[in-house]
Amino acid sequence: MKTAHTNKHTGEIDDRVVRDVLSLIETQKEDEETRLSQLQTDLDATSTASTNLSRIRINEIVESSVPKKNGCLVGLGHRARSVPPSAPQPYVNPEVLMDQLKDKDDCIAALEQKMADQEAGWEATRKQNE
Repeated sequence: MKTAHTNKHTGEIDDRVVRDVLSLIETQKEDEETRLSQLQTDLDATSTASTNLSRIRINEIVESSVPKKNGCLVGLGHRARSVPPSAPQPYVNPEVLMDQLKDKDDCIAALEQKMADQEAGWEATRKQNE
């Protein structure tokens, strides 16, 4: 956002709203990093947890800070989605997935059998009516 709105000749951001938003975002990001580093010092000294903010958290800060006008984020336009597609997916045990898949297969087989029985019944009724 900063690069997109910086005047290439002067190196300054001309749009006051964008300049204020960037300042607010930077302040919030620094506050969050400070809070994380304070939490880190309160933890065990042997802990190696990172105090860097994730890209997702930075995006959340931006989305909550940037004013919206007509459904667009000022200076950013429309957002594609709130969570990037590269966000880590929650772990699901493969055995659970296989059980769910087997249940779905059993349900499909039962529905296919029911449909075949109905078709056979219709065929028998049609033959009787002839």
